[in-house]
Amino acid sequence: MDLAPLTTARLRLEPVTVPTARAILAGDLSVLAAAGLSAAEGWPHEDTADGLGMIVKTGQTLSWLVVAGGVVIGDCGLHGGPDGPVDEAGRVEIGYGLAAPSRGQGYGSEVVAAITEWLLARSEVRQVRACTLTDNAPSRRVLEKAGFAYAGIEDGEAVYERDATAA
Repeated sequence: MDLAPLTTARLRLEPVTVPTARAILAGDLSVLAAAGLSAAEGWPHEDTADGLGMIVKTGQTLSWLVVAGGVVIGDCGLHGGPDGPVDEAGRVEIGYGLAAPSRGQGYGSEVVAAITEWLLARSEVRQVRACTLTDNAPSRRVLEKAGFAYAGIEDGEAVYERDATAA
């Protein structure tokens, strides 16, 4: 699945290439400057390494940088395995995170809505899922604002789903 650049009212989502992921994981943020970007305070955040590590491990572009005004404020992406991010049932799991100073400003809702709409417009995707810590009320609100429905607890996390029919 080739990720496309996405745009919202205030954000630009830029696909992350394998070389860019490798550089960021190595602590080399000069790759951002080469693209005319800078990193916000607090980014990369604590979960960035997980998402970028999946890109390096699988060799697939599975993530976007979340950019506001030329500044990377977060990242988001698809969980995927060796066969790609869409499973045999047409399900894709997304993840997202923002630098702490960028939270609480509605950016998370824009990000989740943008990637969910983009995914559900693809014929092979029938459902988008997201998991969050059960006590992470802001993240749960982001998912609800994006039209996700609570589906229960799995592996100690709250699971949310949005079907293509709800798009």
